[in-house]
Amino acid sequence: MKKYSSYCEYASSLSLDNVHRIYHDTQYGFPIKSDNELFGRLILEINQAGLSWTTILKKQENFRKAFFDFDIKRIANLNEKNIYLLLSNPGIIRNRLKIYAVIYNANKIIQMNKEYGSFKSWLDHHYPKEIEEWVKLFKRIFKFTGEEIIKEFLISSGYLKGAHVSSCPISKVIQEL
Repeated sequence: MKKYSSYCEYASSLSLDNVHRIYHDTQYGFPIKSDNELFGRLILEINQAGLSWTTILKKQENFRKAFFDFDIKRIANLNEKNIYLLLSNPGIIRNRLKIYAVIYNANKIIQMNKEYGSFKSWLDHHYPKEIEEWVKLFKRIFKFTGEEIIKEFLISSGYLKGAHVSSCPISKVIQEL
């Protein structure tokens, strides 16, 4: 198997319809303005823990449907019946701890919105920080947010550098945004 020097090099070697190529070219490192989409990215990163990113990318739309288009308010109000349905949904990762963490985190975002107005505003308020500071901040507030989850969430949503190498054409697209 060929060794790639970066995710950019790997993604560019794939067909245009490959989930990694699509993600790399249209989502990875792009700034996200919507709170629900930011939270959706965090949901995906939480669910990736212990699994391959390929698995999550293939289930991305299933997560979107199962979690009401990542609607934070609806997720915060999930009850035991909803949790049972999620745990029986083969289209997502059926892990009780991860599902409870998502609901808990949605409620934390609703609380932080009272002070900051939005999840994005909270992130912007704390930007820029080094990864270690971000990890401490996230761990103090959210559940199921280890260092790798936080790092990938912040890189993938444009809050930390490193999504693309400088020679990647997508890097130039993101810089123009």
